[in-house]
Amino acid sequence: MRHTRNPILWRIRDEGLEHPARTTVAAVASLVVAGAFRLPEAYWAAITTLVVMQSTLGAALKVSGQRFAGTALGAAAGALIAMYLPARAVVFGGGIFALGLVCAALKLDRAAYRFAGITLAIILLATRNSSAWVAAIHRFIEVSIGIAVGLVITAVWPERHSEEPA
Repeated sequence: MRHTRNPILWRIRDEGLEHPARTTVAAVASLVVAGAFRLPEAYWAAITTLVVMQSTLGAALKVSGQRFAGTALGAAAGALIAMYLPARAVVFGGGIFALGLVCAALKLDRAAYRFAGITLAIILLATRNSSAWVAAIHRFIEVSIGIAVGLVITAVWPERHSEEPA
């Protein structure tokens, strides 16, 4: 029999509600933080947090640096390409391929390449009312907020696994 000071938390853990509860709190928190900065597409912070929350703190910390680097690379590449080339499928494909080569040269892993590609796609393919550089800076900040909030929630509310034998 378990002894705890908070039976509600044990019930959440025992019934498999802990992960959805943590993920919900984190996603909403990142949306609120990004909204507080008046970012135009704050939902990218929430989307990023949803990705980060799928890992344990140790795994999330390790890969988050790669995600951060990939986002920065994708935002810069997207803005540069958008300044000089039209948003066509061949330009997008060339950008994705070039990002793969750059990530390999910089010894960045697939998480970095994945986030670089996603960010490039958002910058090149989404319609916007601002310059590509403004959009790139916004995406970088939104995704960075999502990563940070996901890491903070994972650190302050670590997911506990059931202690019952299988």
